[in-house]
Amino acid sequence: TNLNTLSLHDALPISFIIAGPCVLESESLVLETAEELKKISIELDLPLFFKGSFDKANRSSINSFRGLGVEKGLSLLAMVKEKFSLPVVTDIHLPEQAEIVAEVVDVLQIPAFLCRQTDLLLAAAATGKIVNVKKGQFLSPLEMKNIVDKVKTANHNIWLTERGNSFGYNNLVVDFRSIPIMQENKVPVILDATHAVQLPGALGGSSGGDRQYVRALARAAAAVGCDGIFLEVHPDPDKALCDGANSIALKDIAGLLKELKALWSVCS
Repeated sequence: TNLNTLSLHDALPISFIIAGPCVLESESLVLETAEELKKISIELDLPLFFKGSFDKANRSSINSFRGLGVEKGLSLLAMVKEKFSLPVVTDIHLPEQAEIVAEVVDVLQIPAFLCRQTDLLLAAAATGKIVNVKKGQFLSPLEMKNIVDKVKTANHNIWLTERGNSFGYNNLVVDFRSIPIMQENKVPVILDATHAVQLPGALGGSSGGDRQYVRALARAAAAVGCDGIFLEVHPDPDKALCDGANSIALKDIAGLLKELKALWSVCS
């Protein structure tokens, strides 16, 4: 995968996928998921970035599983790169994490809740790596220009990810106009089809989700012309330690990606 090509919106001749477990739970889970995703990526000739978080710092409850930590998490992501030649993506939550994480990953991801944190954005940008900023549930797509401008003071390799807007309590809705609106910034725009079906805080101590709608949202975004699709994938979503309710099963990913590639070929 040519990361430089993928980082430039005007040069994007193809679309791409970001996929993996919400959180890095164990070495066996990471290797099983990465191996299958690599296989599908080759079969479909579809560029794919492996995503997994070493820490989920914004879990609803203090008792929720957060992850394996920076050291173990980065070692697993390095293993994915070495064994499967997949570029990797992970979240950072603090400015001081940026330089350390950038030694391993190809894309630094800024969580939606933190998308306006200037020091965090600038630290990520300073690494020179691609910076994927998830649009806050509280922001309009037009406001993302301010975030693009912040990152571009140091780095033009920026992606934006739509993940829905807060719609009353414990619900999100995707306005598909946001994709072309954010593309006006001349950066790739991705739909996070799994977090978009999340029901934030709906279970009291954790978030719920409606994974049955992931396919519909992903297909709609491809038809609208998004540059990429983000999917949280797990071998057994009902047993996932984070966001299982809105993750899709690993066994179902190939069929969905085939549909998305077909839609992109028709609609691009």
